[in-house]
Amino acid sequence: MSARQREILKLVKTHAPITGDQLSEMIGIGKSTLRADLSLLVMLRLLEAKPKVGYFLGDAENSKDSVLKRWEGAKVKDVQGMPVNVSETLSVHDAVISLFMGNAEALTVVDDNQHFVGVVTPKDLLKVTLGHSNAAAIPVSMAMNRLPAVVAVRAEQPLLEAVNKMLVQELDGLPVVTDLRKQQVEVIGWISKTNILRWMTE
Repeated sequence: MSARQREILKLVKTHAPITGDQLSEMIGIGKSTLRADLSLLVMLRLLEAKPKVGYFLGDAENSKDSVLKRWEGAKVKDVQGMPVNVSETLSVHDAVISLFMGNAEALTVVDDNQHFVGVVTPKDLLKVTLGHSNAAAIPVSMAMNRLPAVVAVRAEQPLLEAVNKMLVQELDGLPVVTDLRKQQVEVIGWISKTNILRWMTE
């Protein structure tokens, strides 16, 4: 847990109920920066948010040490699921079918050598299909987000880092890859909010 997140908990403990605007003013940072910290603390159940009222200490506050120990010890590999890979030459039409058949939040795109080259989301596919009569023939490569613009994580990274990335970037999931510094990257997993919620309830 960061120093700022600890400061947030301290302020909430002292001033609850307290709004996000009040916290932002007390800490001296923008609301958009603070939002990721608050979302994480609510997810950890260390804070509770009530609309039009503000933030309170959550029900996990009493068992904070055990909750944090579990989170701080968790790695991406403990939570990740399998990716749904598609070829960059696959048609947008077939990609939509793969998306639904795989019950996936997004598709990871690979080249002919099975190297990771990008991600395509339902929103990306929708953008391409709207207003295009020949959308079925358009390849996924025309719709996907390519490396290095794709946000990704490694299996050995702390789970909290992945959660922070998802919150800051406003993403529902992230590809889990081998070392991004190498020329040829392989996708080995997918971590999503669904994976994390399932892990939290187990």
